[in-house]
Amino acid sequence: MWDERYSESGFAFGTEPNDFLVASVGLLQPGSRILCLAEGEGRNAVYLASLGHRVTAVDSSSVGLKKALLLAEKRGVSIDIVEADLENYHIPPGAFQAIISIFCHLPPAVRTRLHQKVFEGLTPGGIFILEGYAIKQIDNNTGGPRKIELLMDLEELKRELQPLILSHALETERNIQEGAYHDGIGTVVQIIGTKKGS
Repeated sequence: MWDERYSESGFAFGTEPNDFLVASVGLLQPGSRILCLAEGEGRNAVYLASLGHRVTAVDSSSVGLKKALLLAEKRGVSIDIVEADLENYHIPPGAFQAIISIFCHLPPAVRTRLHQKVFEGLTPGGIFILEGYAIKQIDNNTGGPRKIELLMDLEELKRELQPLILSHALETERNIQEGAYHDGIGTVVQIIGTKKGS
């Protein structure tokens, strides 16, 4: 499905970074090693690389990742790519100073296991930034999965991410303008969490 979507002309979710990520990027240490989950066509990874971070983009779509490399080349930056299904993807322990999850919608059991890997993959003091569509988004027609089980519940996320110190955990509505597939007022959950340590 994702190969098909990313085979369309242009960029499905645009080429500009996610607004919540942009608003949160000041929390990251200069030159951080960053992992972007379900990164698709690379807009967030390329943005982070343009700020001097060392970025790895992981996605299951080879088509999307090829476009990510093209976008990086166009912007004059370098990113690493990994083609992998997040259900089976191994995040090396303590490998990243930040992990980014922007609209990474997975079945609950897969997401729970992935979030455990996220905790293990962060360095002490590492930061996890997440934005995804909330369950209430099912009533909108502005983007995100149409299967309610793939949408996110804030209280469930808090439980899954309990080892992290959450400085921001919010469900809110905001206007999202990200290409053809995220277009209009959306109900989202947002998380910023830090792994204990220095």
